[in-house]
Amino acid sequence: MSSAQTTATPKSAKWRFKLGVAIICLIPALWILVPLAASAGVPGSTIAALTGALFIINKVLFLLVIAVMGKAGFQELKQHLFGYVSGLVPSADEEVSSIRHRIGLVMFCLPLLSSFLEPYIDAIAPGLRPNNWALQLFGDCLLIASFFVLGGNFWEKLRALFIRTARVTSADAA
Repeated sequence: MSSAQTTATPKSAKWRFKLGVAIICLIPALWILVPLAASAGVPGSTIAALTGALFIINKVLFLLVIAVMGKAGFQELKQHLFGYVSGLVPSADEEVSSIRHRIGLVMFCLPLLSSFLEPYIDAIAPGLRPNNWALQLFGDCLLIASFFVLGGNFWEKLRALFIRTARVTSADAA
């Protein structure tokens, strides 16, 4: 490996990490649009549509952060923010139990599914869904916590979704 390749990798990792952190900072900053729209006298239906769109964009941006930062970037972010709980997260080499994997998948899919179904539920049965910001915050926290529950191998599996040439290999097939 030449010295040019050695120095290129850390710079690449640094800009990807910084871009991921910038996207994470963008997520709560976008929510400022809702009170700004309300104070500007925007109709309530437009504010409701903006809120629904921001809720879904929030989930998409989280997935984009995962794709941009990759496993190494999230491990660095995790180390900065959650250094004290890093002992709870299994390494990529450590196998997660089947029960833990199922619980993690439910934690991962439930917030995504609810955010996609929200506009349809409101259109079919207005007032059925509770409009509670605490429940929405809980869903976001549940999605983030699912990454820790699912373990290190999940980062690799999720990142492979964004790599065109990635192939599935199973240890069971060997």
